[in-house]
Amino acid sequence: MAHLLTLGPGALAQHMIRMRLALMRNSLRGDNASNLYTGVAAGLILAFGTIAVAVLWPAYLPLTLTVWFSGWIFGPIFIGGGSEALRPEYFSMLPAAPGRIAAALLAGAFAGPAPAVNLIALLSLPVYGWRFGPAGVLIGLAAAVTTLITMVMISRVIVALIGLFVRSRATAAAVGIVTGTAIALCSNGWAPVAALGGTGAWSEVLVRVLPSGWGVAAIEAPWLLALAILVANAGVIALLLAAWAGLLSRRVVSAARGGVPPRRGTPRPFPTTSGARVAAAKELRVWWRDLVRIQLLATAFSYAVVTPLLLVTIDAWIMVPFTGLIAIVMAAASSANLYGADGTALWLTLMTPGAERADVRGRQLAWLLIVGPAAVLLSLAGTLVSGQVWAWPWVLGLLPALLGGGAGLIVLLAVTSLVPGTDPHKRGGNPLSTGADETAETSLAWLVLVAVPATALPAAGAILLNPWAGIVTGVLTGALSAWGLGRIAYRRLESHGIDLLNLMKHGPAPQAGKPTTADLPIQHRIGVTISYTIAWLPLFPQGLVPMVMKIFGIENRSWFLALHLPPIWQWPTIIFMIALGLLMYGYAILIPMRLNSSSSAATR
Repeated sequence: MAHLLTLGPGALAQHMIRMRLALMRNSLRGDNASNLYTGVAAGLILAFGTIAVAVLWPAYLPLTLTVWFSGWIFGPIFIGGGSEALRPEYFSMLPAAPGRIAAALLAGAFAGPAPAVNLIALLSLPVYGWRFGPAGVLIGLAAAVTTLITMVMISRVIVALIGLFVRSRATAAAVGIVTGTAIALCSNGWAPVAALGGTGAWSEVLVRVLPSGWGVAAIEAPWLLALAILVANAGVIALLLAAWAGLLSRRVVSAARGGVPPRRGTPRPFPTTSGARVAAAKELRVWWRDLVRIQLLATAFSYAVVTPLLLVTIDAWIMVPFTGLIAIVMAAASSANLYGADGTALWLTLMTPGAERADVRGRQLAWLLIVGPAAVLLSLAGTLVSGQVWAWPWVLGLLPALLGGGAGLIVLLAVTSLVPGTDPHKRGGNPLSTGADETAETSLAWLVLVAVPATALPAAGAILLNPWAGIVTGVLTGALSAWGLGRIAYRRLESHGIDLLNLMKHGPAPQAGKPTTADLPIQHRIGVTISYTIAWLPLFPQGLVPMVMKIFGIENRSWFLALHLPPIWQWPTIIFMIALGLLMYGYAILIPMRLNSSSSAATR
């Protein structure tokens, strides 16, 4: 690092780029390489699709570019403060002005696949400008560059703001609420748009007012006004760079002074005597003090509340009774890496004889105390307010089943699918970044989103036969899931605790000859990733949900494709969607298994 002290601005930026590329190159191993290649392939498909929009449907180009812009805005929020390979804290000792360091870090931010793919998508601007002659092409090229820089700069500023201002429970919860609301809007934002009569003149103006639409506006404007728009865009970039430099300097100073201030006033819900109660009290303190957990919990509950409310705008109350159930599933998905989020603190448990059982049971109890009361309140209030009398057996039967299933699965996956993270006191100036592998954590969350509802399938089947029997079944399966899965978890912790601690300290040990997803041909890698990503769409919202609605005669077509078709085609479409989802999941699971078996046979 010492040789960086004598470098000029251009050379410092070159070194930042080289460091960023070196970090990315050294991380391209195993599933990381597979995920990167698959992500780049999917991004290129979307980028060329954006160019096709500019050619075939030019009226929708501003809206398409807004989607890319939204990715740069909400992406850092979705992944807990953004992925920062080059942290500003690494360069805090350099005797350079904040603006110089910020410019060099900005150059490093462009050294990656995401900006390159986005630049290809922005080539749609000169393609669109061809309609306006050679001047339109030149303006489009200039607008593509300035738009890309603006998008990246706004993303960096958002990350810096998160890292600087999320220093309390209130701000962490606020970020979580924004995240959950954004996810809900991405999945059901069409509902309020439809309630307002679809897209109109206001949306045409909005997509051009946003930075992603400035390029289109410049192309369509007279050349003097177009130059003014480009110059103004360059001025915005300069302001963003200055703001980012100021935020980075404040963030480094804040981190050096201790980062997040100490918190007091931790609730004591019950006296701590021994065993699981002590572990539960400790875990409740962690939930109360860890900003990452607060943000994830706020994300789960805000998504659960906002999603049904969006559908209410089109007078669809079917999801309101299940608000609490959605909150349980989302809260479980955000809690599946309990031990990984705590870092190497597991050694305290391992050094205490017989503490594994109490630790697992205490974590379960703490999670139930945090999620359970809120879920029960949302379920009862949602069912009463919605007036959906038919939903009472489903709510009362599925609620205990999901609570027990969630409490059991989060501790089981925490010890069987642990994702190593940075110790909380080493997270640097960004308190919402755990340092864990984002792809692995996302995969774990998706697994929970499928596994927790699966624990309620016996209760759902019993409710179809007899509502009262379904309620009893839900209580029994919930209790059995929490007890049985928790028992497996603490047994696993007793026998493999040292391995988990080594995994958190040193990462996964290299295993020569062990096949991974990266060993698959590129077409299968892409297929497996795409299948895991979208298989839930045909299986659940387009298959199982309309099937239940057909069985109970619920007259609400909403966005379910099958219910918009003639009656003769509804059941075939539902069956096709369910089969398609199952086939996609089967493909994603069986292809890697086939690879493993083939490799094992070849080594014999």
